Amino acid sequence: MTFSSIAVRELPLFPLPGVVLFPGRPLPLHIFEYRYRIMMNTILESDRRFGILMWDQEKNQPSNIGCCAEIVQFQRLPDDRMKVLTLGQQRFRVLEYTREKPYRVGLVEWIEDKPTSQDLRPLGKEVDTLLNDVVRLSSKLMDQDIEMPDDVPELPLELSYWIASNLHGVPEEQQALLEMQNTEERLQREVEILGSTRSHLAAKSVLKDTLTDVDLD
Repeated sequence: MTFSSIAVRELPLFPLPGVVLFPGRPLPLHIFEYRYRIMMNTILESDRRFGILMWDQEKNQPSNIGCCAEIVQFQRLPDDRMKVLTLGQQRFRVLEYTREKPYRVGLVEWIEDKPTSQDLRPLGKEVDTLLNDVVRLSSKLMDQDIEMPDDVPELPLELSYWIASNLHGVPEEQQALLEMQNTEERLQREVEILGSTRSHLAAKSVLKDTLTDVDLD
């Protein structure tokens, strides 16, 4: 099998259960397993890049689409363990595995969202509004001030990655968002998720207010 050298490259691969990395997002890792210590030492001698794949526990295999990670900081610990801070780069699709031991290496092709002439800024604003509502309602329910992070992007593509990376406890949903190659579809799905979350939090907020009124009476 032959591939264009421009479109593909070999990439060391790091499958992780329940972890989905997105472009532009940080991911700290604690490297302790022997084969991945070997991987990190090798990577640090080259371009500091490797691929993160979510390990599908139901299928007992890694997902086919992941995100390239670049090591931006690292700290060596006793016993050759290591703490590394990575930053998500391009997404990729695994075409084939070229090596399995001591760690997986795959031939990958880079993937990007399809270009669009549609103005996605109104959709981005809708996502931003829903996000603010979720934060406001969460703050009320928890009886504490929760401020919006300073790093929320404004551009629709980057915003879609930011939202997806901050969905906690739903790695399968995150993986589905990572695999989408249409920014509008990703943002629309995030509108659905945030809208559902807002409705749930609003209902809990009404219940809390009702119970508070009863207590006061």
